[in-house]
Amino acid sequence: MNEASLPAALAAAWLGVLTSVSPCPLATNIAAVGFIGRHAASPVRVMAAGLAYTLGRAIAYAALAALIVAGLLAIPAVSHFLQRYLNQVLGPLLVLVGMVLLGLLRLRASSSVGGQGLRERAGRGGILGAALLGVLFALSFCPVSAALYFGSLIPLAVSAGSPLVLPGLYGVGTGLPVVIVAVLVATGSQRIGALAARAETFDVWARRITGTILIIVGTYLTLRYVFLG
Repeated sequence: MNEASLPAALAAAWLGVLTSVSPCPLATNIAAVGFIGRHAASPVRVMAAGLAYTLGRAIAYAALAALIVAGLLAIPAVSHFLQRYLNQVLGPLLVLVGMVLLGLLRLRASSSVGGQGLRERAGRGGILGAALLGVLFALSFCPVSAALYFGSLIPLAVSAGSPLVLPGLYGVGTGLPVVIVAVLVATGSQRIGALAARAETFDVWARRITGTILIIVGTYLTLRYVFLG
C-alpha cells in the first residue's frame, strides 16, 4: 500500500465492522454462532471455531477483491480508465453508498451461496467447517454489504493498491461479532441477548454517521475532480 496505508486500513476495518452489525449480516453472524456452538465440544473449540470463521470471511473477501481488481486491471481499456478517472468516479460512488446507508436509496438485490444443508454440514465440520462457513456467509451479499464492499471497499483497494490486505481487514471486521460472541459462549456469559440489542442500536447510529461522512467526502471529491478539475 502507499503512504495512506494506515487511514486506508482503518477505513477498511471500519467498513467491515459496519457491515457486521447491519441487519442482514448480523443475522448470518448469529446463525454462524448457532452452527458453530451447536457442534463444538468445548469452550476452547468454540473460540477456535469463531476465529476460523472470521479467517474464512477474510480469505473470501480478499480472494474476491483480488479477482475483481486483477480482472479490471488486466483489461487495458479499463485499467487506463481507472488510472485516469478513478477520482472522478469515486466521488459520485461514495455519495450513492452514503445514500444507501441513510436509507435514501434502496437496493433490493441480494445473493446467497450454499444451501441450508451445506451450511449444516460445514457447522459440523469442526475448525475447517467453521472456516468454510465463513466463506459461504461472506459471499452471501445483501444490499448494505454489497454497497459497502463493491461501492466503497473495492474502489478503496484499487486506489490504495491493496487488493488483498484491505479486503482482508474488511473481512476481519465483519467477523468480529462472531469472535466476541464465541468468547461470551466460551466463558458462559449470559449477556449475548443484551449484546445483540446494543449492536442494533450501534448499527443505526454508525450507519447515519458513516453515511453522512461518505456523502460529504463524495460531494467534495465530485466538486474537486468533476466540476473544478
